[in-house]
Amino acid sequence: MAGSTVNEDYLAKRQLKRGTAGWLLLAGLGVSYVISGDFAGWNFGIAEAGWGGFAIAAILMAIMYFTLVLALAEMSAAIPAAGGGYSFARQAMGPAGGYLTGLAVLIEYALAPAAIVIFIGAAVEELLGFNGPIVYAVFYALFIGIHLAGVGEALKVMMVISGLAVFAILATAVALIGDFDAANLFDIEPTDALGASTFLPLGFYGIWAALPFGMWLFLAVEGVPLAAEEAKNPARDVPKGIIGAMIFLLGTAVLVVVLLAGAAGAKAIGDSGVPLVTALKDTDSQTLATVVNVLGLAGLIASFFSIIYGYSRLVFALSRAGYLPKFMSLTSRRKAPTWALVVPGVLGFIVSLSGAGDLILGMAVVGATLSYALMALSHILLRVKQPDLERPYRTPGGMVTSGIALVLSLIALTGVYAFDPRAFGYTIVLFVLGAAYFFVFSRHHLVARTAEEEFALLAQAESDLDEHESGG
Repeated sequence: MAGSTVNEDYLAKRQLKRGTAGWLLLAGLGVSYVISGDFAGWNFGIAEAGWGGFAIAAILMAIMYFTLVLALAEMSAAIPAAGGGYSFARQAMGPAGGYLTGLAVLIEYALAPAAIVIFIGAAVEELLGFNGPIVYAVFYALFIGIHLAGVGEALKVMMVISGLAVFAILATAVALIGDFDAANLFDIEPTDALGASTFLPLGFYGIWAALPFGMWLFLAVEGVPLAAEEAKNPARDVPKGIIGAMIFLLGTAVLVVVLLAGAAGAKAIGDSGVPLVTALKDTDSQTLATVVNVLGLAGLIASFFSIIYGYSRLVFALSRAGYLPKFMSLTSRRKAPTWALVVPGVLGFIVSLSGAGDLILGMAVVGATLSYALMALSHILLRVKQPDLERPYRTPGGMVTSGIALVLSLIALTGVYAFDPRAFGYTIVLFVLGAAYFFVFSRHHLVARTAEEEFALLAQAESDLDEHESGG
């Protein structure tokens, strides 16, 4: 497998701004990746499985994400590179394994904003009465523009937007506590499906089909390590940030899943496009319902904004290593990866014109579950093949923990097929085409043969840059 040589200033032109994010900002990034999932989408799992079936699906997905996050925390401390899961897999499985993992993450991160911007358009239409391609274009242009201004500025704006969304969830929870009635959780009539009961009205199959919706409560939290090169102290900050975000998201998930259905009824919430607003209206909290409707848009924007950040860092890392065209990793004077922000944004905008938000999000979930399996496998392989790798943070439970994540991610992958075979099929086609690009073309143009070589080149470039800036 050939590695291409690069001249002295290749990596100097491909540097991100170091030291801009502490662990709290990274935890905020993790929350903002996910927070829109609390506002809508997850609740359709209740329609698939009833409240009891969805609760089981959500618990299984919470275990999958928590075990995966613990594995990622170890790998991100040991391998603090902007590629996140791609970098870990490359170290564990070589260039092909690294690329295939990066490709799966890229499918998730490139498609998710396209789906979210469609949902943003629907929310704008609800509030202001207009929608369509112009709304999509404005949101893409505005938030890519903020990212181009620099990472410090972007992450601070994102924290404010996420804070508004979190406030909406907490205010809704406080308003609904007095209306909670456990009987409301089980107001869906049992069907004649296998295993159907009051607790599982749609039987065992419903749990399987509800798995993708359980994922929406946590989808994309795994993107925190993509910020590793911009962290103040990656070995300490990235593990604290990703675990902190996951614990916070577990709390918000419990609030929305239990309180909304318990106050307004499982059937009403399972059928709602805006479950928080529906629950508040059904319990006569009209004013707060209006406020939450507006802040629900903040939740969508937070996830849209932060996933743009995530895809740009992944594309930057894949391009810098030669997997994708090398111009896409060039950074600006502000150390923003210009083309890695713009090119996927343009492609995402084109995809959004289909208007098929649910299908696009289903495809993103397939990409996500593929990447989870490969990342969990990377943790196991690194433990076996590189036991002496310096690990500032070690995953509790070791390979057992990442083994649980691996098994549950494969089960979740089949759950997408159970719910939407089209999304499953389209994503596999996309994955095969992306893999063909690597094996036919880009594997001959890699900057370094191994992850260690790339990190050594990066360290040298950074050292040269520091000397140059200090006048040495």
